[in-house]
Amino acid sequence: MAEALATITRVQGLGMIAIRADLSRAGDAIAEAAGLAVPAMTRIVTDGSRALGWMSPDELLLVLPGAESADALTTLTGALSGEHALVADVSDARAVFDVTGRDAGDVIAKLMPVDLDDLAPDGLRRSRAAQTAAAVWRVPGGFRLIGFRSTADYLRLILENAALPGTRLAPR
Repeated sequence: MAEALATITRVQGLGMIAIRADLSRAGDAIAEAAGLAVPAMTRIVTDGSRALGWMSPDELLLVLPGAESADALTTLTGALSGEHALVADVSDARAVFDVTGRDAGDVIAKLMPVDLDDLAPDGLRRSRAAQTAAAVWRVPGGFRLIGFRSTADYLRLILENAALPGTRLAPR
């Protein structure tokens, strides 16, 4: 059997905090509390262990080691106490997969209508992976894909199938 186009790995142990606020008003407080600059539209910033991604005009997603989630949640909630904001731990509601290897982009391209060649090194794209909502961004050696935990088995299956040599999108 031919070698897979990419390696699909379910990433465990991450914490994820959704932050909803008026970013023009609360951006500095969020940046200070998160320890990362607020990303530009469709971008993600990282320091290696934490990442802060732009999800929509009033939403950011902080991805960090799971052990840091409780402290980050408390810090962010305190920093935004004077704002109309929502800070919620969504760690248990998300599933994360790394797609790595020389052909990782080809695997993602089979499932998502995203021009990965046009995706900036710090780019983040929300789209659909087959029929489920997902976000994708670059990580060393490939891409990170995040979706809802309720679709984790489906995401794993479609990623693994897309990584099989010879598979392609069905004709439209």
